[in-house]
Amino acid sequence: MTGKILKQQHLRKAILRQLYYNGALSLADLCTMTNKSLPVVSSSIAALLEEGYIVEYGLAPSTGGRRPNTYLLNKNKKIYLLSVAVDQLETRICIYNLGNELVQPIKSFRLEIAGASDAIERLVGYIKQVFTESNLTADQILGVGIAMPGVYNMKEGVNHTFFPAQEHLPTYLSKQIGLPVYIDNDSRAIAMAELNFGAAKGYKDVMVVNIGWGIGLGMIVGGSLFSGHNGYAGEFSHIPLANSNNLCSCGKRGCLEVDASLLVLVERAKSEMITGAKSKLELLFLDESDHPGEHLLNAAKQGDPLAVSLLAEGGFMIGKGLATLIHIMNPERIVLSGRGGAAGRIWLAPIHQAINEFCIPRLAEQTTIAVSDFPKEVQLIGAASLVIEQCTFN
Repeated sequence: MTGKILKQQHLRKAILRQLYYNGALSLADLCTMTNKSLPVVSSSIAALLEEGYIVEYGLAPSTGGRRPNTYLLNKNKKIYLLSVAVDQLETRICIYNLGNELVQPIKSFRLEIAGASDAIERLVGYIKQVFTESNLTADQILGVGIAMPGVYNMKEGVNHTFFPAQEHLPTYLSKQIGLPVYIDNDSRAIAMAELNFGAAKGYKDVMVVNIGWGIGLGMIVGGSLFSGHNGYAGEFSHIPLANSNNLCSCGKRGCLEVDASLLVLVERAKSEMITGAKSKLELLFLDESDHPGEHLLNAAKQGDPLAVSLLAEGGFMIGKGLATLIHIMNPERIVLSGRGGAAGRIWLAPIHQAINEFCIPRLAEQTTIAVSDFPKEVQLIGAASLVIEQCTFN
């Protein structure tokens, strides 16, 4: 493949990425974003229009001169993104069109990946099931994006936490499913979604906290996702800040996760109720149609005293960890996201309290804290973005 063709493919991908993340854009916008000349960008736009990847959207707002045409990804083109959000207890799968719209409802599957010898096979089965039920063909799927928890080495393609024996997961899953597969850590995928669509959009230096069964961190530095040397950056859960000496899932003691994750808070709620604490969680935990962590979040949003107090204690510990990271990174913004972000407003007060207590005021006052606008869907949107970032758009 010649250098000229490679450059054309690179520009094509860059244009489609910008339109996916930003909506309607003019030629001038695209020239600025891709750092390419007007004739070069115009040529690629003409080809993409002919192929049906994009459509003319209309005229941009007037800035005093002639109003330019704008272009938009064609959501009616029969090209789709299969998105998979894996967490420790549940896997959710959906399919998006190029307009980032769901083309069928999100499907949820109970899948506890920790210690399950058949977890990979079951994951493959669930993805195949959703793909089959969609009645789409393989050439209509641009790729499968999978956001999963654990220490994921991007260079090796290995999840050392949950699938250590499985070499190069993307290649293995691609062979099993028959579709291109792109994988990253869930917290980085969530940060990507917040950067391009959510509360981190327009900011250069952001810490995105993934509050879930564990506590992850996605870092945005200089407007780009920061992954570290091998993709291990952001293991926020394992900073040794816990008040207890309980053993963490990583094998160490004192990790933040053992005091502040949703799984730990659920167990603490159960212990509190055994010793006499009254809470609506007694009834909610009997409902096995949803996860206890979701019941805890819902009870807190409804003002249940036990649920609120537990989230407040967990939030204080998260804030203590964030105070340490503020001293290191000096971010413009912190975004509370992930599954636990659904109760984000409840986390704010204790997190602010901890930051005020442990952080140098001059640094703390430079950082705003925001709550995700779409905490329940953010991991799926991030997984779909992995396809946009890594596919070739043939």
